Amino acid sequence: MALETLVREDVHRLIDGLSFAEKVDRALWLLGEAHQRYGDRLVVAHSLGKDSCVVWDLAKRVSPAIRGFIVTTRFYPVETLRFMNDVLARYPEMKVYRNEEPIPENLPVTDPGRCCETLKVQTTRRAIEEMGADCWVTGLRGADAGTRIDFKEVEQRDKGLIKLNPILVWHEREVWQYLCLHGVAVNPLYAEGYRSLGCAPCSRITRGGDQRVGRSLGAGACPGECGIHSQPLKISPR
Repeated sequence: MALETLVREDVHRLIDGLSFAEKVDRALWLLGEAHQRYGDRLVVAHSLGKDSCVVWDLAKRVSPAIRGFIVTTRFYPVETLRFMNDVLARYPEMKVYRNEEPIPENLPVTDPGRCCETLKVQTTRRAIEEMGADCWVTGLRGADAGTRIDFKEVEQRDKGLIKLNPILVWHEREVWQYLCLHGVAVNPLYAEGYRSLGCAPCSRITRGGDQRVGRSLGAGACPGECGIHSQPLKISPR
């Protein structure tokens, strides 16, 4: 099966129709096919959340040479920054990108959309450009998130840039199952009760329902999304 054919697949059928083992095999196949096609022009975006931890572990099973990048912000909790340093110490092929542009300290509350555009979207564009990516891999999932029902495992929202979402059809419980089975370390904030992690002003502990309901809490925010999955990211086509 070619990667292009997956664009037409019914994601909802895959979410409930595949077993956990089949989903793992499918994710490894997706990553393997993409790596074979794009080589070092494939990069993994690591958000320092549990889903990214799964995708990064899967990618390293496909090839230890696969590179990655982290977009960090001045609003990340100290626990997340410590976890980031642990990841960097183990994987020197992981690069960190940060936007130092001056912004108001209260921007996450007054205008979270602008905050995410400045600190995350623009920085992700720069990471993709500087790393020479023609395919970027994310930990995006749609199984348990109501805001993510229109995504596909393979997308091309920008000309010349493929976005691969290898665990799109995984449930949250399957993410934790994989992490436990393979002994993958995660951000310590999960032990405090968080289910979805981001910048400190835009994350809170919640109970039940959509795991991302605790994200992007400021005025005018689009619940659970920062824009990197919906806005153009390719700066210059190759």
